[in-house]
Amino acid sequence: MILTALLVITSCLLILMVLLHKGRGGGLSDMFGGGVSSSLGGSSVAERNLDRLTVGIGVIWFACVIALGLLLAYGGI
Repeated sequence: MILTALLVITSCLLILMVLLHKGRGGGLSDMFGGGVSSSLGGSSVAERNLDRLTVGIGVIWFACVIALGLLLAYGGI
């Protein structure tokens, strides 16, 4: 039950984090104003922190998927 709730929460957070990333071309991020970019170049501290947070949430999500799969396979649930 706890793993299922954690999976739902991390899934929603992962979707949000991916949508917050700066667009690298045409796509969904351009719909929300991501097409306008500054010419400063490089990645800011906020972008790097967003990358780290996205990877961290992705690792937690992946661990939840594996744990739920193992529990279902071996009758733990």
